[in-house]
Amino acid sequence: MINLIKELTNAYGPSGQEEVIRSLIQKRIASKVDEMYTDTLGNLIAVKKGPGKRIMLAAHMDEIGLIATFVDEKGFIRFSNSGGVSPFIAAGQRVIFRNGTIGMVCYEENLEDMKDLKMNRMYIDIGTKNREETERLVNPGDMSVFVGEALEQNNRYISKALDDRIGCAILIALIERMGSTENEIVFVFTVQEEVGLRGAGPAAYGIKPDLAIAVDVTNTGDTPDCKPLAIDLGKGPAIMVKDNRTISHPLVKDALVECAQQENIPYQMEVLNVGGNDAGAIHITAGGIPSGGVSIPCRYLHRPCEMVDKNDVENTIRLLEAFIKRP
Repeated sequence: MINLIKELTNAYGPSGQEEVIRSLIQKRIASKVDEMYTDTLGNLIAVKKGPGKRIMLAAHMDEIGLIATFVDEKGFIRFSNSGGVSPFIAAGQRVIFRNGTIGMVCYEENLEDMKDLKMNRMYIDIGTKNREETERLVNPGDMSVFVGEALEQNNRYISKALDDRIGCAILIALIERMGSTENEIVFVFTVQEEVGLRGAGPAAYGIKPDLAIAVDVTNTGDTPDCKPLAIDLGKGPAIMVKDNRTISHPLVKDALVECAQQENIPYQMEVLNVGGNDAGAIHITAGGIPSGGVSIPCRYLHRPCEMVDKNDVENTIRLLEAFIKRP
């Protein structure tokens, strides 16, 4: 699994520019599915055919990033965010543009108090001397993503972009493991989730599944002095009850709980007051689609050092495998 995670997290893929990661996934699964296509918005859709229910499993390909907005006369790049990037997390980090150019995220020296740190007080330095040198490499509209090498340590995976490349890895592993299926399973690798769940809804409208599950990461409540949250790393996948966009349909939520209990899979219940996943766009599409979520507990969301537990990943695959086999 770590080799797959490295391959996926190293792929460049901010929101709206998922071509590289999509191509990588296509090559990996092409021979293992019955049908595969890319829709108008860029969602990758792969189908394992069967005579039963049509079940949609969705994981998003895109990652958060920074978009260049202006290059000043000294060559420094002003930027905005694409997705939920905190200026406090971004400060001091390295980022990489699509062409391989590396930059350092810095903030103005006359900033007197860190509580005043805003994106408009920050810039990216790629080591050039002036605007002309910078614009040979980076121009307004170019996007960058965090640098953060994937590694396995102490039964944990650590990397940038585990949100949601770990979900993509889980769907790929599920495709590679499963043989023939009684239900029709539609695997959707979605675009632009980080900027408003924009890909999943149109994909679901075209597919019109009987049931849908979003496979994504969720925050944990097990680090020092964090906000109370009943989700710990290593205690199993989290079955979504609700987030800020979705109340899970009882058909989906109860079936997931039943599968976990029948297969002796440890699980947790996810109740969030903020945030959302692709289920938020799917469940209100095409007249309504019964939807829910299976979330992988993840520490340090939207940072270059996101962390998930190896057993949680394996148990998520087992839970989804049991769910899609239900008559």
